[in-house]
Amino acid sequence: MSGLPAGVNTVVMGIGDLNGILRGKRIPVSHWPTIRDEGMALANAIFVMDMTCDIWDTPYANMGTGYPDVRVFPLTDAPHPMPWDPGAVFVMGRVEKEHGGPVEVDPRNVLVSVLDKAKSMGYEVSIGAELEFFLLDPETLRPTDSGIQVYGLERAMEFEHVLGPIRNDLVTAGIPIEQSNPEYAPGQVEVNIRYAEALETADRVVAFRGMVKQLAIAHGYVATFMSKPFFDLSGSGFHVHHSLWKDGTNLFADGGHLSGLGRQYLAGMQRRMAETAVFSASTPNAYRRRQPYTFCPINNAWGVDNRTCGLRVIEGHDKAVRVEQRDGSADCNPYLLLASQIAAGLEGIENGWKPERQETGDGYASETATPLPTDLKTAVGLARQSEFVAGLMNSDMLEIYLGQAERELDFVGAQVTPVEQERYLRNF
Repeated sequence: MSGLPAGVNTVVMGIGDLNGILRGKRIPVSHWPTIRDEGMALANAIFVMDMTCDIWDTPYANMGTGYPDVRVFPLTDAPHPMPWDPGAVFVMGRVEKEHGGPVEVDPRNVLVSVLDKAKSMGYEVSIGAELEFFLLDPETLRPTDSGIQVYGLERAMEFEHVLGPIRNDLVTAGIPIEQSNPEYAPGQVEVNIRYAEALETADRVVAFRGMVKQLAIAHGYVATFMSKPFFDLSGSGFHVHHSLWKDGTNLFADGGHLSGLGRQYLAGMQRRMAETAVFSASTPNAYRRRQPYTFCPINNAWGVDNRTCGLRVIEGHDKAVRVEQRDGSADCNPYLLLASQIAAGLEGIENGWKPERQETGDGYASETATPLPTDLKTAVGLARQSEFVAGLMNSDMLEIYLGQAERELDFVGAQVTPVEQERYLRNF
């Protein structure tokens, strides 16, 4: 017996790869009991593949080791229906070595380790996620609409035939969606995932991005979480909302304001924001998003309900008090993004740090905030010099990740762009 509802014929099981891209297999229901108990085999190359599935030799996986299998086990025995795929259900998986034990270079395990530390300190980390993305024409790969109509309900209705299923079908698929709205560019939308325990949120973000792309295809669009697909339009961000809880109480709240503990956590996030930038923006393209006055932060300034700052404190009802970090790009790996931010916040608590001066006005014009890297080469350099980053993960995992970033730098740097040809080919 499969243990699944009647009418189910396929189980889809996925995991996040090196870049947090959803990958996995489709399993006939007749074979599900075996997979559930014994695991699903995947080549360990999944953790050394770039976004195009190109692989390169690393100490962890190479031609000499033969790229052996890892095993994927479901996170739950109750997969969720996928309304856009009748007869199919979905479940996220966790990865083990072929003969048991964690895979050292699985990005998910970096977050697991950080959350184990938080638990040992007596905290449960709660995370909410906001992701922006573009819905594009599949032929032209351009927006099908024009003009900026952020929060516009008419524009929202124009996209309701695809955003309605995204909201409602993803709830059915186990991802609690709070709301959606048009964003600050043609074709751009934002969808908010309800806050939950941090690892659960990261798993949901991986599934969310993969499922949105599927739903977009089903409704005649291409969905992209690429950070900056069009230089003249707004980029797509991944805003992360943090709070620490214990016994049902939000420890960041003190009479509706950010508590002393919350300020220490904020200070840690602020101090480590620049040197962990490679986790919030992992491609050369992602740094095109970092422009002044674009609602993408260029420094580590903080303020209360201030969207010109990289760190935005949100106050009010005690359950809602939180800190939002705004520098993440929509295409980054959620496990590494959350791990680096949470670890920084916990370090702030351990050391009793205090945040730098609050910005009450234009955070972009801050004279005291530390600038964030505006190119990937600088971000990689800061990460390589950082003892904090080195302590986040084992050296093999870090080298695989930074090695991919350097490969992307080399690849993009070796291209002659159409703009260069247009400007220089006939004029020199």
